[in-house]
Amino acid sequence: MPNEPGMPDATGRAVVVERFAIIMGAVMTVRELRLVVTAADYDEALRFYRDVLGLPERAAYSSPDGRVTILEAGRATLEIADPSQAEFIDRVEVGRRVAGHIRVAFEVDDSAAVTAELAGAGATVVAEPVRTPWNSLNSRLEGPAGLQLTLFTELGEAADPQGAR
Repeated sequence: MPNEPGMPDATGRAVVVERFAIIMGAVMTVRELRLVVTAADYDEALRFYRDVLGLPERAAYSSPDGRVTILEAGRATLEIADPSQAEFIDRVEVGRRVAGHIRVAFEVDDSAAVTAELAGAGATVVAEPVRTPWNSLNSRLEGPAGLQLTLFTELGEAADPQGAR
């Protein structure tokens, strides 16, 4: 039975089976966006995103090289890897350590309430919720694993449909 895409095989190498290409006339499609986050404090990041923010755990894997947990995040996933696992993945896919950090946006039902809840769990509020030109209520926080987070709640039709996101 073949390994799941991106999971290590018996030699410890990630199995790469999905490609962004057209091969022999067949269109290969992307089925999932997976954001991989390297967390120096893996346990704190996992507690915050899984237990406080409430992202359900899809799968967890560990090996002598490290740990990784895949969390469901609505229409995408948030994958939290410790530094050893992230370095391993980079070595397999690129040959050296290259990955960095980005801002992550989560659509939630009540961005003001979730902002307060995450702040109470240790996140630093960078900006309280503000109504945007595209008619969402957005806040900005610094969360575990060095991630800058945007929490947003869609409020309906955009007040300014030309507003840039």
